[in-house]
Amino acid sequence: MSQQLGHTRVKKNRNGSLFLGTGLVVASMILVPALAGRLGLGASLTGALRIALMKASSRAVSDTTDVSKAA
Repeated sequence: MSQQLGHTRVKKNRNGSLFLGTGLVVASMILVPALAGRLGLGASLTGALRIALMKASSRAVSDTTDVSKAA
């Protein structure tokens, strides 16, 4: 009985992280280039922002909480 409750909690946490990861991907693919073009930011800064958001998305979806790969 307790095993079934544990699996339910894992699924809820997994969905939240997937929504967060998806939101970050959408922001990096659509919103960052649109805002960068509007503000006149350079391509290198736009690329750096997109990379940072993609890394954050990857960390949000992954199961590990290892912060040694943050750099």
